[in-house]
Amino acid sequence: MAGVTAILLVEDDPSARIGLELALSRQGHTVTARSTGEEALDAVRTQRPELVVLDVMLPRMDGFEVCRRIRSRDQLPIILLTARSDDLDVIVGLEAGADDYVVKPVEPRVLDARIRAVLRRAESTPLSRSTYGDIVLDRAALKVTKGGQDVHLTSTELRLLLELTRNAGQVMSRQQLLREVWDHDYLGDSRLVDACVQRVRAKIEPDPAAPTLIQTVRGFGYRFAAP
Repeated sequence: MAGVTAILLVEDDPSARIGLELALSRQGHTVTARSTGEEALDAVRTQRPELVVLDVMLPRMDGFEVCRRIRSRDQLPIILLTARSDDLDVIVGLEAGADDYVVKPVEPRVLDARIRAVLRRAESTPLSRSTYGDIVLDRAALKVTKGGQDVHLTSTELRLLLELTRNAGQVMSRQQLLREVWDHDYLGDSRLVDACVQRVRAKIEPDPAAPTLIQTVRGFGYRFAAP
């Protein structure tokens, strides 16, 4: 991947924003920088970036709310910038719909690698069509319907569902899913898997509180159980 047409970088700290903008530009990305959530939402509507890099700590409207508002109408990839990897920020951000996160202070090469990994997930095009009860997964069109109604999944949520259904009936560990869906297998990032599973369940399960499709296998990981 030679570069990205447009990245929206949302960072309140001027020095951090300028540093990241320059670093990402040197990596071949085209960067639009904003400093507030309101400016970010306007840029998403008017400039249509391919990916958003979003700091959690923003004035007035924080990054969580920005993420929720973007996700309510758009499935473009979102990477959060958070202060601590063990902070509640990560969980809240992933539940808000973020695809990945990077811990501050940000190493530009790490951020660039995460950006490219997220975009590779968005660009993949597996083939064939499968039906699971009232869920239809069209791999060629990258489309999911439930009872004939479109299910709107982010690229990461779709990749997770594709990976689980591709291995239906088999238990997949969190580390396997991190490797196949997120392109890395650091077990400390297993919360990425858990949060994404919860979001997918909320969209496809008849009763997300008692899931029957994506089952938890305690101590191991997850299994897709085709009806």
